[in-house]
Amino acid sequence: MNIFFVSLGCDKNLVDSEMMITSLRKDGFEIIDREEEADIIVVNTCCFIGDAKEESINTLLEMAAYKEDGKCKLLVAAGCLAQRYHQEIRTEIPEVDVIIGTMGYEEMGRMLRKALEQKGVVESLKSIDYLPTPLTDRDNTSGGSYAYLKIAEGCDKCCTYCIIPKVRGHYRSVPMENLVQQARHLAENGVRELILVAQETTLYGTDLYGEKSLPKLLERLSEVEDIRWIRILYCYPEEITQELIDAIKKLPKVCHYLDIPIQHGADTILKKMGRRTDRAQLTQMVQHLRKEIPDIALRTTLITGFPGETQEDFEALQEFVKAMRFDRLGVFTYSQEEDTPAAEMEDQIPEELKEERRDAIMAMQQEIAFEKNESRIGQEMDVMIEGYLPDDDVYVGRSYMDAPDVDGFVFLSTSWHLVTGDYVRVQIVQAQGYDLIGEVIEEDDDEFTK
Repeated sequence: MNIFFVSLGCDKNLVDSEMMITSLRKDGFEIIDREEEADIIVVNTCCFIGDAKEESINTLLEMAAYKEDGKCKLLVAAGCLAQRYHQEIRTEIPEVDVIIGTMGYEEMGRMLRKALEQKGVVESLKSIDYLPTPLTDRDNTSGGSYAYLKIAEGCDKCCTYCIIPKVRGHYRSVPMENLVQQARHLAENGVRELILVAQETTLYGTDLYGEKSLPKLLERLSEVEDIRWIRILYCYPEEITQELIDAIKKLPKVCHYLDIPIQHGADTILKKMGRRTDRAQLTQMVQHLRKEIPDIALRTTLITGFPGETQEDFEALQEFVKAMRFDRLGVFTYSQEEDTPAAEMEDQIPEELKEERRDAIMAMQQEIAFEKNESRIGQEMDVMIEGYLPDDDVYVGRSYMDAPDVDGFVFLSTSWHLVTGDYVRVQIVQAQGYDLIGEVIEEDDDEFTK
């Protein structure tokens, strides 16, 4: 039977979707890219913030129309929304035939066949602390030469605004050998960049090996032939060790890039959020990273409008952003999530003010980002090719400073025929906002590699 997949939410959810797709394909199902031709439609949902919930619900309703207008026999709700709101889905979206929780993809094929044979909703909701064995031969749906490698599941931090521990469970690391096997399979199938993701990558291995083992994992992954870059996302600042910094410095394949979710710059708000670091510690950590790795690109995310955020707190956040000059920065408005401590706090901030503060931070960061890009004119760097724009006759690529989907691009023209996954040495000649324009330094056979 034909299955059409919709994957919503974060990169970690995308890895789950890839596991589902691989499992179903091996179970005899065919994955297609046209929803109107699908016998079964699967929506892997998200519920991290209000906007994500709304998108998931709207997508389920949109796909439900194909039960009337298309070939669709089964509509499947999977993932975080399905885990957290399975009862509500049963009553509010009766078109859904199958509900699969966050840890249930191993049973998806059996659940689909069961649903085809009987009436009523079929449900698979395993314990959120169960860890399915990741498939080492999973598909990669990124469409490029990069892939996300989810190294752990769940989280034990329990920040007061976050629902993740209630839908993803306690922190569980994926065994290192499994991750290495996944990486080898991905490399054999054209992947050149591994992007390590988890709710928190820096605690990897503490549950399995009794110590933080991310540096050892980086060493093992660096041994995988044909992998050119390894990028680390979701590093909690308080868990970054000197051993990790040393590993980034000494392993050539590890990008000088860290994504560090900081969330705020005012101590009063950081404390209310349940974060483990204060402003002084964050400042010290950023300064230390830049001293140890001078060319490191630092990305962070912030939240505006957290309950009780005063004008003074917001000004402290602005001062922090101005002082730290992050290379990459994103801002979310606080989302009041039920069953979290922050949802019950007093002094909830009006949406309009949350958005106003978000926009002010982004305007400040835009100026910083544009200035930093201007300063890179004249620099040389490796660029991984991601595509070609025929109308403009330019190639699109990324540098070590750019993660997919969230950061900028490097555009370049060359007489060489390049393909996705090639690496070229480029000199930056112009900055255009968040993006860079480059020229290939030497156009001979040795100047780009697969």
